[in-house]
Amino acid sequence: MSGGAAGRRVVFWRHGQTAWNLEGRFQGTTDIPLTETGRAQARRSARLLAALGPDAIVSSDLRRAADTAAELASVTGLPVELDSGLQETYAGVWQGLTNREIQERFGEEYRLWKLGEPVRRGGGELGTEVADRAVPVVLDAAKKLPDGGTLVVVSHGGTIRMAIGRMLGLDPSTWEALGGLSNCCWSVLGEGARGWRLLEHNAGTLPEPVIGDDT
Repeated sequence: MSGGAAGRRVVFWRHGQTAWNLEGRFQGTTDIPLTETGRAQARRSARLLAALGPDAIVSSDLRRAADTAAELASVTGLPVELDSGLQETYAGVWQGLTNREIQERFGEEYRLWKLGEPVRRGGGELGTEVADRAVPVVLDAAKKLPDGGTLVVVSHGGTIRMAIGRMLGLDPSTWEALGGLSNCCWSVLGEGARGWRLLEHNAGTLPEPVIGDDT
């Protein structure tokens, strides 16, 4: 954590459902639109997230994320800043394939990736490279927040996991331990004296304060 406003929150919000989500296809940077269900998910979640009083919204420029972000913008009146740095992992020849097809065609590559090895899936990006481009976008936007302000980052499951892992200071080999986000669910990082803390993960209801011995 560097200087700037204190006590900020970053809400990482995954986009709504797409047809390729239903088919179990690796989307990556392929620009797949939301389904009608995905749009309904975004509308519902936007109403909940608006209750947090966000101060800013930044989003991947891929349609599934940008259209999700637009639902929150329509409720809050905030503009959406689109940034390609928040796009999903580019996965080369894996994109468009189902999980089963990937395992059948690229079994060893898939196995090493699941073990946490640095793998260029389909000849694409490393997870650390995704974090390298996504996290600066998030931190730059967070620096502009007022004290106690809230930033909503609309992105993709893989990118969100890697950004959270980097911001928490976790070793890249452990990032997979952060479970994936369901469509239109979110995770919340809060700024503390020693850096960023994970406050909520894969939530679909309004975050509530955690009251415990270590808070």
